[in-house]
Amino acid sequence: MKVIASTDRAFKAMVKRITTRSNLQGGAVETTVKTILNAVARGGDQALVRYTKKYDKVALKPPQFRVSPEQVKEAYYQIRKEEGDALRFAAQRIMAFHERQRSKTWMYQDNGATLGQVVMPLDAVGLYVPGGKAVYPSSVLMSAIPAKVAGVKRVVMCTPASKAGISPYLLVAADIAGVDEVYRIGGAQAVAAMAYGTKTIARVDKIVGPGNIFVATAKRLLYGTVDIDMIAGPSELLVIADEAANPVHVAADLLCEAEHDEEARVYLVTTSDRLAKEVVRQVQEQLKRLNRVKIVTKSLARHAVAFVVGSMEEAIDLANGIAPEHLTLSVDRPFDYLEKVRHAGALFLGRYTPPAVADYVAGPNHVLPTGGTARFFSPLSFDDYVKKSNIIAYSKEELVKVKDHLSRIAQMEGLDAHAKSVESRLV
Repeated sequence: MKVIASTDRAFKAMVKRITTRSNLQGGAVETTVKTILNAVARGGDQALVRYTKKYDKVALKPPQFRVSPEQVKEAYYQIRKEEGDALRFAAQRIMAFHERQRSKTWMYQDNGATLGQVVMPLDAVGLYVPGGKAVYPSSVLMSAIPAKVAGVKRVVMCTPASKAGISPYLLVAADIAGVDEVYRIGGAQAVAAMAYGTKTIARVDKIVGPGNIFVATAKRLLYGTVDIDMIAGPSELLVIADEAANPVHVAADLLCEAEHDEEARVYLVTTSDRLAKEVVRQVQEQLKRLNRVKIVTKSLARHAVAFVVGSMEEAIDLANGIAPEHLTLSVDRPFDYLEKVRHAGALFLGRYTPPAVADYVAGPNHVLPTGGTARFFSPLSFDDYVKKSNIIAYSKEELVKVKDHLSRIAQMEGLDAHAKSVESRLV
């Protein structure tokens, strides 16, 4: 983990490198993904069979794609009771938080006009749940529960097939969250199946959830055919720490985020050179005791940086420029800085708020914008699972009041049929 002070020559170059990172990919990955999408659009289930065998090394027939209710029930017998209790506890917390995000249809009267907005749930949503290096039942809960709170009637989940079968943790989480259909399909081909529909998997209206570079690219290319939540990139954490921060805690939080995968990005921004050096030492010491030491080591070598700056104001400015997925304020009086933080997917305030608490049991959603997109994206929420239609109802008398203004604007734009559509009602 590099330590770079704001007075160092390398400081500006490193900041630029981080602030210009991106979730978007092109080149060979995009070419491969386009081939997969076109194949699924044309070949449907047979393309899914082919790609599942090629990439997941599992031979499936279309009737085997869907996980049966019996397989879901069996999953409960494969986990411990306390593990199921933990998932249910998390689910209750997630539901309670997202219930508070509810919005409703509203209308108001403006003389002879009734104006407003209808809020309605999407018909069908697809969840992508990654396989690979780790199992993420928490992502199932975070993606599915807000959909059910919003009233989505059909929630579909796709996750990669494996010879060992789907993790029972994923199946139990899906059942607790109210997922309606689970399919053993992964990768870009799963995204294509949910977007286009096949004989076995009916199309959905929106696809949410993280995935690898191929999944992220498929979501980006299919936006417009289907809605998506965001383009997810590698996990990120930036910790702002003052001289009183506990280096043991700071190091533990950085390692917590770095263990996601080799491309995870972790940053420390502090006003204390002493703290920066002690955090680096603690990172190396604690790293020895981790299970995923190889993954964390690569992540730290590729992306970890400790910045030493001159003031808390400079630290906040740097954090706003990076716009991290997760931002921890391990400082005295953290709420004093809340309004100064402009760009972050989630904020963790104070000495005793590890990011892991929000990953699992706090309640706010952990599907967050990455790659600097916190400048314009928000966390996954209730709003992602509803759509809105405007309401406009005019009386004849109210139409008369506005016709002259309407006609003038129509004339500015050279669209006389707009004006005539009003005049036709007033003859």
